[in-house]
Amino acid sequence: MRDALPGGGALLALDLGTKTIGTAFCDAGWRFASPGKTIPRGKFMADKAQLAALVAERSIKGLVIGLPLNMDGSEGPRSQSSRAYARNLEPLELPILLWDERWSTASATSALIAQDMSRAKRAERIDSAAAAVILQAAIDALAGGRF
Repeated sequence: MRDALPGGGALLALDLGTKTIGTAFCDAGWRFASPGKTIPRGKFMADKAQLAALVAERSIKGLVIGLPLNMDGSEGPRSQSSRAYARNLEPLELPILLWDERWSTASATSALIAQDMSRAKRAERIDSAAAAVILQAAIDALAGGRF
C-alpha cells in the first residue's frame, strides 16, 4: 500500500460481517482512523455501489479490508470470503490491503464500554468501531517512522 500510494491519501477500511459492513476512514496523512457508518449487507452489486459512493464522496485512494485469521494465524473460510470480496472490489481500481483483524472487535468493544456506551448503541456501532481499529493498526504500520 505504501508503494502504491507514496504520497498518502485517504483510506477506507471495511470490517466485513455476515449481516453488515463496518466502515472507517483516515486522513490523507495516515494519522487518525475514525469510524464511519455501518452498511447493511445485501447483494454484492448494491454493496459495491454504496462503497463506490463513499469512495467518490471522500476522495478515497485505497482500501483496507479486515482479514479474519484464526488465532494461530492460519486462514479459514471467513478469510477466503474476505479475499473473494477484495477481488470483487478490484473494478474500483484502488489499491487493496488485507489486514489482520484478530482482536479488532474485542478492542472496539472495550473502547465503547470505556465510553459508557449502552449495549444497544454498542450493537449499532461495533462494526464501524472495529473497522477503525483495523484501519488504525494498518496506518500505524504503513506510516512507520514518518511521525
